[in-house]
Amino acid sequence: MLDLTGSAAVVTGGSRGIGLAIAETLVDCGASVLIAARRSADLEKATAALAARGRGPVRGVAADVSSEADCERLVSASVEAFGRLDILINNAGVGEFVNVEEMPTAAWRVQLATNLDGVFFCCRAAIPHLKRTRGWIINIASLASRNAFAGGAAYNASKFGLLGFSEALMLEVRHAGIRVSCVMPGSVATEFGGEAAAGGDWKLHAEDVARAVIDLLGYPPRALPSRVELRPTRPPKG
Repeated sequence: MLDLTGSAAVVTGGSRGIGLAIAETLVDCGASVLIAARRSADLEKATAALAARGRGPVRGVAADVSSEADCERLVSASVEAFGRLDILINNAGVGEFVNVEEMPTAAWRVQLATNLDGVFFCCRAAIPHLKRTRGWIINIASLASRNAFAGGAAYNASKFGLLGFSEALMLEVRHAGIRVSCVMPGSVATEFGGEAAAGGDWKLHAEDVARAVIDLLGYPPRALPSRVELRPTRPPKG
């Protein structure tokens, strides 16, 4: 297992699903981990479960990544708690799948604000600290970053934007020693979007996405896999 002892990580949307699986794996590798989430009850439960794993220290911060101030606060909280920041995992995301004709303006705005603005706010706050540690930014996007589907206009727009943002940022900060990668999973068996957690045995599991993140962190400094597309092996034929 990768040894991340002495490293500090921030995981947004870290109280459940993919974010929690990533946080668990980081803790198991010895990293100090701060998770952020909007719901205090979920955050407290997840933080206690992560701390019980018995490796690196864990903190939880209630934050809404669509808020610039909240993003700055959670990055500062990590540096204050752990003395450094090595890894930023931008995982927080929302999806509301409605045709454009029926889409409320609020639904459009919350997806852009959470899925895209939040990544910008967190990255901007984290970059000065990551320059010092020659750290990582890993953005959890989606295969919807490249593949549009009916009913997904707002979600597609946010994820297409996230992919473009990630690749531009990678070019901006690579010579400062920061590596930026975008992980793009297909269908994952989580409660994202209000769907039942089961959703078919063919789907990826949150732990599969966490494995991709840890694999990235294990690459030698000379190597930068900037985009990872992660698909279910055998989705339904259709």
